[in-house]
Amino acid sequence: MPPPGTLAPVVIPLLLLVGVLCVALAAWAGWFVARDRAVILRQLWGAAVVEGVLLVQGLVAVVQVLQRDAALDGVLFWGYYVTALVILPVAALWAFAERTRWSSVVLLAAALVVAFLELRLWQIWEA
Repeated sequence: MPPPGTLAPVVIPLLLLVGVLCVALAAWAGWFVARDRAVILRQLWGAAVVEGVLLVQGLVAVVQVLQRDAALDGVLFWGYYVTALVILPVAALWAFAERTRWSSVVLLAAALVVAFLELRLWQIWEA
């Protein structure tokens, strides 16, 4: 088993990657809001990519938490993580059902919320 802290360089880049992907998805959805268009399937695939990276992030975080010596507020960290994991699928279902401009607004808001949650996860992880 690797020494504690070996995966720490992996956790932060994954947090950044998810944040950047969410901001890109939000910008794409924002462009559709400005053009008064509904969400398209490619945007939902983009949300699925973000969700996949979130799952990888969770696996790495589990391994890192098991190896970590420092105290981590587990309820707070995992609460934010599970919330981030749930928001995009719910928004995608809502956006798929709502075939108006508002579907893009929903996807935009969800992507920004997940990006903010990633920032909070980073802050909790570093504490």
